[in-house]
Amino acid sequence: MAAELGQKAPQFTLVDTNLKAVSPADFAGKNVVLAFYPAAFTGVCQKEMCTFRDALNDFTSAKTAVLGVSVDSPFANKEFAAKNGLNFPLLSDLTRDVIKQYDVVFNDLAGVKGFTVAKRAVFVIDAAGIIRYKWVAPEPKVEPNYAEVTAAVKQLA
Repeated sequence: MAAELGQKAPQFTLVDTNLKAVSPADFAGKNVVLAFYPAAFTGVCQKEMCTFRDALNDFTSAKTAVLGVSVDSPFANKEFAAKNGLNFPLLSDLTRDVIKQYDVVFNDLAGVKGFTVAKRAVFVIDAAGIIRYKWVAPEPKVEPNYAEVTAAVKQLA
C-alpha cells in the first residue's frame, strides 16, 4: 500500500552511516523531510542531497529534520556524506522494505536487470506523523521542486 497524503507515515528503523538505528520516531515533536534517492555518487543524487544540505537552516528553523534514504550500504553512504559535507542522516534500506512501504521502488535502474533502487521521492511528514507533502519523480533524472518542499515545511511551522 502506498504512503499517501493525509495518512500516517509508515514507521521504520534503518541504520545510518555509523550503523546506528534511526527512525522517524526519533524526531518526535519535529517534522521530517524524507528524501529517497536512487544511488549515492550519481550526479542528480549528489545535487539533490547537497541542495537539502544547503537548505538545512531553513528546515531546522521550522523544527524539521531531513533524512536521506537509499538502498546503498551504510559504508557507501558514509563516504557520500563525507565527500559532500552532508550534515543530516543518510539511512540504508538494504532489505528494500522501506521503499516498498512508501511505494517508491524503481526496478532495473539504468537497464540493469535486478538492480532495484529507490525512486527519487520526497515526503514531508508533520510532527504528528501525518504525510503532508508527497512527490515522486516520473524518472530518476528529475529533481524535486525544492521551493515547493520548503514551502510545505514552512506551512507546518
